[in-house]
Amino acid sequence: MIQAIVLAFLAGLMGTNGIPHFVTGITAREYPNLTGNSATNNAVGGLAAFAIAGALLALAQVGDHPRAALVAGSLGVVGMTVFHARRGAYRLSVHFGKPLPKI
Repeated sequence: MIQAIVLAFLAGLMGTNGIPHFVTGITAREYPNLTGNSATNNAVGGLAAFAIAGALLALAQVGDHPRAALVAGSLGVVGMTVFHARRGAYRLSVHFGKPLPKI
């Protein structure tokens, strides 16, 4: 059950993290990204995050512990939502000395 909880939580984090990167990427805007702020890097990064989230869910064997996985995944979604709502990506870019996107 621990495996399902941990992997579902990480899947929630990764899947939610992919949303702002993918959306800004396909709308040709820049967004803070450790691999570079370009729209292309963000679109590809968002797709990669979705793929990783799907792989984590497959490995989590959600069917064996559906309630625990749902709660854990939901907590991952909430955590990443709060991170992005509080401009965490911008703060991480500054912390790691990466340039901020042009507005």
